[in-house]
Amino acid sequence: MRVRYSARTDAGQRRAINQDAYGNAEVGQGTLLVVCDGMGGHLSGEVASKLAAETILTTFQPNDDPAEGLRQAFVMANRRVYEEGRGTMGTTAVAAFFCRNMLYVANVGDSRAYLVREGRIRQLTLDHSLIGDQVAAGLLTVEQARQSTIRNIITRAIGHLAHVEVDLFREPLLPGDTIVLSTDGMHGLLSDDEIAAIASMHPIEVAAQRLVDEANARGGPDNITVIIAHVDGLDPTISSQTTTGEPVVKPATITPPSVKPLSRVGMIVAILLLVALVGLGITVMVTDQRNPPPLLSSPTAVISPTPAVTMTVTPSPVVTP
Repeated sequence: MRVRYSARTDAGQRRAINQDAYGNAEVGQGTLLVVCDGMGGHLSGEVASKLAAETILTTFQPNDDPAEGLRQAFVMANRRVYEEGRGTMGTTAVAAFFCRNMLYVANVGDSRAYLVREGRIRQLTLDHSLIGDQVAAGLLTVEQARQSTIRNIITRAIGHLAHVEVDLFREPLLPGDTIVLSTDGMHGLLSDDEIAAIASMHPIEVAAQRLVDEANARGGPDNITVIIAHVDGLDPTISSQTTTGEPVVKPATITPPSVKPLSRVGMIVAILLLVALVGLGITVMVTDQRNPPPLLSSPTAVISPTPAVTMTVTPSPVVTP
C-alpha cells in the first residue's frame, strides 16, 4: 500500500507556546501517524504531548492485531505521562496506522481522525469532551457545539488518571482516500465541509498549510496541528473490503455447557425405570388384545344434489329515437 503524508503545526495567534506534538514512523509494512494536544500548566502540556507521541511511536507493535497494538501503545503512553505528572498534566492523542489496505485508528480526547472519500467527509473518531457528549446525546447541534465557550472541557485524556479507556476503529481503504488528523485548534474553527473541500482540492502539502492558515485567519485561539495522508494505491495481493468501518469490538467467548456423566446410582435408577416402562407397555398391549374395543359404525352422510340455478336474461328494450 502506497501512502503519502504531510504535517503542519503552529502555535496560533494567542498562545506563546505550542503544546501540540505529532510524529510518524514506519512500523513493519505499515505507516503510523500520531497527533497529540497537550494540556496543563506552563510547559506541562508540552511535556505531556511530546512524551505521549514519542511513547506511542516507539512502543507500537502491530503483531496479528494492529488495533490491539494501538491500544497497548496508548496504555503505555498513559502510564508514562501519569507517572511524570501524577495527574497534573495530560494530552489528547489520535493515531492512524495504514497497513494491508486497512486503516486502524485509536483516540483519547477530542483530537480527530477524518476520512475524505470522493469529496465527502466522515469523522471516524468520537470526541471525549463535555460538548462532544452533548452532541452525541442530541442535546446540541454540531454548529452550536462549535460556538460553545466550554468546548475545551475534556472528559478523557492521556495521563490524567492511572488507567485510560481507548477507542479503536477499523476502516477498509480505497485508492484516493484522504485521512486528516487534527487538533481542535483546526477543526474547532472549520466546518467538516470546509475541511473536505481543502483536503480534496489541493496537494497534501498545500492542503495541510491551507488548513492551518485558515484557522489562524479565524483568530487562531489555540495551537493548530494537521496531518494529511493520501492513499495512492492498495496492495494488489490483498482482497479489498467494502464494508463500512465500525468500532472494533472483541466478541465475547461463549463456553458451551458441560455435560456431566451419570453416577453409578443414577445409572441403576435409570435402568430400573426403563424396565418398568417396558413392562407396563407389554401389559397394556396384552389387555388390548384380550378385550378388543367394540366396532363403531359411522353414520353415512347423505349428500343431496344441489338444484341447478337457471339465470334468465331479459333483453333490454330497444329505444328508438
